[in-house]
Amino acid sequence: MGAYGMFLVSGLAVGALYALGGVGLVLLNRATGVLNFAYGAIGALGAMSAWQVLQWGYPEPVAWFACLVIGVALSMGYGVLIAPGLSHREPVVKAVATLGFGIAILGAMNLIWVVNPRKLTLAFDGVSVSFFGLRMTGTRVLALVAGIVVTAGMGVFLTRTRLGLMMRTLADDRQLAAVLGTPIRKVETVAWGFSGFLAGVTGMLFGDLVRLDPAVLTFIVIPIIATTVVGRLTSIKVTFFAGLAIGIIESFLTLYKPLAPFRVASPFIVAILVLMWLQRGRKLTFAGAD
Repeated sequence: MGAYGMFLVSGLAVGALYALGGVGLVLLNRATGVLNFAYGAIGALGAMSAWQVLQWGYPEPVAWFACLVIGVALSMGYGVLIAPGLSHREPVVKAVATLGFGIAILGAMNLIWVVNPRKLTLAFDGVSVSFFGLRMTGTRVLALVAGIVVTAGMGVFLTRTRLGLMMRTLADDRQLAAVLGTPIRKVETVAWGFSGFLAGVTGMLFGDLVRLDPAVLTFIVIPIIATTVVGRLTSIKVTFFAGLAIGIIESFLTLYKPLAPFRVASPFIVAILVLMWLQRGRKLTFAGAD
């Protein structure tokens, strides 16, 4: 398959990470009503901290642990200290607050780490696996497997566990959930923590596969949000496949020079086209019309 196979593998790996991030955002939004624009920054700080731990000479498992702890701590910290005060505000206000949090994290990273080329190399890079003639590094395989496992596991979690059912109840009707005795703060805290965990995993793998740069990793949240738009912020399964599709499209666009400059816009184009398709057949209505 040659070059096409190589770009397909690259697109699948990056797309799986978009999907993984999208799952984390959908889960959080369903449980709390918050679209977390700080997701990329949280993952970026985790990845940068992991790189620093490796520079200090500690083994890779310690770096992974540091990355995940920071991701969970930042996300839960926001969920416990800031989010409750905004619980009754409009969704736009909640989203803008997370954007400010993300910018603050990015500013802190730029103060701690001077902008220099850095490389995060994981042990999985030294392993390669062949699928149908396509060779994939261990990190790419890990990204794809993580996306599939988390997506499938999240579906089971939301439908088969008590905590998952409480999250679904919150998503459907928060007032009814409160009346039924759902511990809203506890459920929301768990959702923030798990979302932070996924942000750490996503940031660590993106730092290896794409580029270890605080700004680049922070704004990875943009294509991730595009996957959630396709999934309408509710469907984890659709979000997963949207992530794969966006990753593959971005990868193949680099093969065609006239279209290569537009690859960064591909997540938005995909999201807009899907939304237009979902709205097909619906009549436009105007205020004041009979």
